[in-house]
Amino acid sequence: MSPRTSPAAAAPEDAYTAEPFVPARGGLAALRRAAAGCRGCPLHRDATQTVFGAGSADARVMLVGEQPGDQEDRQGTPFVGPAGRLLDRALAEAGLDPSEAYVTNAVKHFKFTRAEPRKRRIHKAPSLREMTACGPWLAAELAVVEPELIVVLGATAGKALLGSSFRVGEVRGTVLEREIHGRPERLVPTVHPSSVLRADDREGAYRGLVSDLEVAVSALS
Repeated sequence: MSPRTSPAAAAPEDAYTAEPFVPARGGLAALRRAAAGCRGCPLHRDATQTVFGAGSADARVMLVGEQPGDQEDRQGTPFVGPAGRLLDRALAEAGLDPSEAYVTNAVKHFKFTRAEPRKRRIHKAPSLREMTACGPWLAAELAVVEPELIVVLGATAGKALLGSSFRVGEVRGTVLEREIHGRPERLVPTVHPSSVLRADDREGAYRGLVSDLEVAVSALS
């Protein structure tokens, strides 16, 4: 079924899927063009645009976050807001050049709520069904990039990749080996950088993030 005739946008929640919109072949550029027209779930209706992954198809590391934030939604690029800047600093401190990583999100559209019209857009966590619906895009990115390691940023990304029982606090800073979308992968979970910005002890939370990223760097050696 072609994207133009797909009823996915009007489908009941259990039928949400991006699969009809994912091209059968092509590299990251083809995926990005196709994702711009994704209507696999209703999140596209309120978001400004699809925010696809960014980085080289030859990247050794793929960083997977939750979903775009307000700034990412406006600019169309992942991790360009405050959390992204903090992540870049933490990556550099851990010994990984941020420009050498491929960065993406489990969900490609910004989900938000507003207390009042024209007020600030407040992040709202995507549902497991919305994450599952967006899974074909992440599977396609993994197939093209073929990273040596996936860094899982936060609980939502972990649930999208590893299932609903994932708890970031139980496995953060460890190297996991799992089959993801039919491919054997190595993963290092850690917290999402936005949680560091919200932490009471921000410096301690930041040091913990850097420590987890150092594990990832060591796993690439």
